[in-house]
Amino acid sequence: MNHQRIAFVIEDLYGGGAQKSLLYTADQLRQRGHDVKVFTLRDKVEHRLPDGLDIENLAVVTRLTKATSTVLTEKRQARKVQKALSAWQPEVVISCSCDKITRHLDWPNLYFWIKSDVSAKFSDPAARDKAFAKVRRFYGGRKVIAVSEGVKQNLEQVVGLEAETIIPIYNPYEREPFVAMADEPLSLPAGVEKGRYLLSVAAIEPRKRQDRLLRAYRQARDEHGLDIPLVLLGKGKPENEQRLKAMIGELGLDDHIHWLGYTANPYPYILDALAMVLTSDAEGLPRVLIEALLLHTPVISVDCPSGPKEILTQELKDFLVARDDEAGLASAMARMAKAPVTIEPRHYQQFLTQNVLPKFEALQPGLA
Repeated sequence: MNHQRIAFVIEDLYGGGAQKSLLYTADQLRQRGHDVKVFTLRDKVEHRLPDGLDIENLAVVTRLTKATSTVLTEKRQARKVQKALSAWQPEVVISCSCDKITRHLDWPNLYFWIKSDVSAKFSDPAARDKAFAKVRRFYGGRKVIAVSEGVKQNLEQVVGLEAETIIPIYNPYEREPFVAMADEPLSLPAGVEKGRYLLSVAAIEPRKRQDRLLRAYRQARDEHGLDIPLVLLGKGKPENEQRLKAMIGELGLDDHIHWLGYTANPYPYILDALAMVLTSDAEGLPRVLIEALLLHTPVISVDCPSGPKEILTQELKDFLVARDDEAGLASAMARMAKAPVTIEPRHYQQFLTQNVLPKFEALQPGLA
């Protein structure tokens, strides 16, 4: 393994999944002997920062630049980033969630890490065309890391991106931290038994399609005799939460659904669930499914773009259903309740740190 100097550039370390996986990836590469530095563009930190990881705030994103953002402003910001990179001389630079600025960088080994699937995010054709054009403008002829094979395929085949290269690399995971977090005490609501409930962990928003979940769950009860409760973890805008609450009542599910809101540590609930259910219209590589498998909890998912197809492999394919097939989703819930799948390490090997990090280490080095 060649020792490398690797820089990550991200707008901030706010509490999102992209920031979380970037910090973890950067720190794991550092622990494998590489020189690693994370450059942030503003001082906004919510995540716990790993001890020993070098993080430098370049302070190029301010309230003023947010209010007056133009291409000229972006280029000025990029020059400051370029100056910091030139001073540190990394062999590989990975940009995440700040590409509006970093697309202006002139660096020979710059990769843009794309974490979501833009191809399925827009129902309005005009908005979709505008988003696709932006992706082609930002990444045309550039080096791209896609968070899944599905994201890579959609960038090429649906969005029409002609990049220099698109390399699919999963987010890396270790099982032990999730097992430790799942070991915290858990108090389940009355009527909910350990190992005898279905679980959904998702923000309450239209893209997550809780409406699809509720209708399929009701159908599983009515037509397949499903007799276990459904637990929901998540929060959203007040109007989205009100719609969800009203729908639970309209479907007559008040006694069978336990909506517990947001929790900072969902892992005890995941560990004790009979199965995790995902019903989104679109994902990149849904963390919640991988995290459930790491805790040996089975998963049921719609085959949305993209990611679930790459997670539900081997015999888990039997619980991957077409995105709008609510009858199939209801059947999958009932089948899982009657005969839960046993999750084994072979179901999540491809996401483990030791199998993912070598792909980051293999990114072509090239000093400026």
